[in-house]
Amino acid sequence: MKRKVLLAVLAAFVCFSLLGCAALLVGGAAGALGGYAISKDTVQGDSDKLYESLWEAAAMVAKARGTIKQEDTQRGIIGLDTDSSKVYIRLIRLTRATTRVRVSARNRYHLPNLNLAEDMFVKIMEAAR
Repeated sequence: MKRKVLLAVLAAFVCFSLLGCAALLVGGAAGALGGYAISKDTVQGDSDKLYESLWEAAAMVAKARGTIKQEDTQRGIIGLDTDSSKVYIRLIRLTRATTRVRVSARNRYHLPNLNLAEDMFVKIMEAAR
């Protein structure tokens, strides 16, 4: 089982390397916490935590970091302005038990802010019960 996971991660890394994007692993103390960069401004990861729990955590982190401009529970979208960037949080139900969390951030000059996206992603995953 561990070997299959390792091969899958290695294959994803090779694919991203060939496309010019480097894979980014986001580690944390929360066991299954893991994510990867899918573009220069976006970090995403899949979680087996409840959608409602992830939504509450995302809303809490968004309120703590800035001003929420858009919030749609049904579509799973939160848009907010921080002091220096625009951030979009997207929750996508993949299955009944799995939800994808995607966080994108760009500064006021439309340049990617991957550090902010990564930080918010980790905080959302840690805050979800």
